[in-house]
Amino acid sequence: MEFQKTKEPLMLRYGFDTIERDGILLFQMRDGRTPIPIDPEKLAISSDIEGSIEHRREAEAEMTGRVRLRFVQSDADHDIVAEEAVPPDARTHAVSINEMPLSMTRAEGRQTSERWLSEARIARETARFALPPSMSRVGAGDVVSLNGSDQGTRYRIDRLEQAELQIADAVRIEPGIYAATDLPDDTIAENPFVAPVPVYSVFLDLPLMSGSEAPHAPYLAVTANPWPGGAAVYSAPTDEDYVQEQVVSGQAVIGLTESPLMRSTAGVWDEGAPLNVQLIDGVLESRPRSALLSGANLAAIGDGTPDNWELFQFADANLQGQGTYALSGRLRGQFGTDAIMPEVWPEGSVFVLLDPRVVQTGLLRSERRLAKHYRIGPATRGYDDPSFVHQVEAFNGNGLRPYAPVHLRVRRSGAGDTFSWMRRTRIDGGDWAGIDVPLGEESEAYLIQIRAEESLVREELVQNSRWTYTSAAKLADGVSGSYTVQVAQVSASYGPGLQAFLTVG
Repeated sequence: MEFQKTKEPLMLRYGFDTIERDGILLFQMRDGRTPIPIDPEKLAISSDIEGSIEHRREAEAEMTGRVRLRFVQSDADHDIVAEEAVPPDARTHAVSINEMPLSMTRAEGRQTSERWLSEARIARETARFALPPSMSRVGAGDVVSLNGSDQGTRYRIDRLEQAELQIADAVRIEPGIYAATDLPDDTIAENPFVAPVPVYSVFLDLPLMSGSEAPHAPYLAVTANPWPGGAAVYSAPTDEDYVQEQVVSGQAVIGLTESPLMRSTAGVWDEGAPLNVQLIDGVLESRPRSALLSGANLAAIGDGTPDNWELFQFADANLQGQGTYALSGRLRGQFGTDAIMPEVWPEGSVFVLLDPRVVQTGLLRSERRLAKHYRIGPATRGYDDPSFVHQVEAFNGNGLRPYAPVHLRVRRSGAGDTFSWMRRTRIDGGDWAGIDVPLGEESEAYLIQIRAEESLVREELVQNSRWTYTSAAKLADGVSGSYTVQVAQVSASYGPGLQAFLTVG
């Protein structure tokens, strides 16, 4: 018969053993308060044992210096906490780490770890002896006293080998270690329950900015009040079989404008009326104008759709009220977005601060212009939770979009109207050392469109920055009065980019 000392959670926590006797399971406390007295003179003599009782003591070096117990803290938020027991004479930093799937208070965890450590230290002392047939009633799990009375050193029998004699292997125990120590109760700090709320997410299909980003992939800004700690983004080709695409950990600074923003000239300071923005959450700060030339305080304003965003910078952010800022000292139409600047951004336009909390998605280049389904919500919830917002979006990959040409001019003569312009580049355009900016596309090409009375009457593709609309061509197109010419640089990857306009009349 063998008794195997177990470390099952309940047995360890409450200090009892499970014993099998004649096909019956018995549960017995380990405190050993009623030992069986055994007279050493009545023990059997075995050739396997030196003398009547063989005492052993494990080396101190084999002992664990401290015991650390991890468990679920009760009466709290089911946090995983740890308590540690350290003997006062510990000379080693060795730690025995154990986990227990039980709910306990910290006081109970300390009591358990202290008892566990005390048990291990006392159990260094073992005894081995032989029981005669007259003591067959003594079995594994019994506590015995080996001096003939119930006041001596106590041992628990862990193992019995039955042959012509019963060879018992026992470990020393001390009843006092099973008495619970008086420890103060826990100070419980419960976090209030916060119901999940939908997050507010904005997709931004932006032009190439740093040059290190994937030019075809859009950006995503997410916020909520209160912020759930993170937002999960799931995507799928159809409204099923969603796959988690990413987890957004940073809360973006997003708001709505409370005043109109009028059109302004790009490349010079916009000193117009301040733009008032009410943030959902977060803060803005003022920066020196010199810092703006290095990219500080870059933001986007638009109608909330992925394509329609103007990028601008602001130097002054003056707090007007709770979450409301007045933005002034602006640089408008940054990174080629001057071509989509409207006459006015009305009140209620979406504002997004473009900082590292606005993350780029993992859209594949082959997924450009293909509608995808997105479900975005708190990262602690599944995508089928009511707090998730469902969106269907397709993206052009505006990092590949050519800038609109500039300085579009016309020279009129009897032979026709000759147009000229200057191209811009979306790649390495900030270096002034060259004769001209680099060609950011595969080849130089421009799409020219002629509109008269809001109808498209001519469309041509040219290879250089000059084109003549001859008198014969105008006659063939039926153009006799004013008309509008539109010029866009063409990319083999993207197609025609943003257009430059000029009305000839």
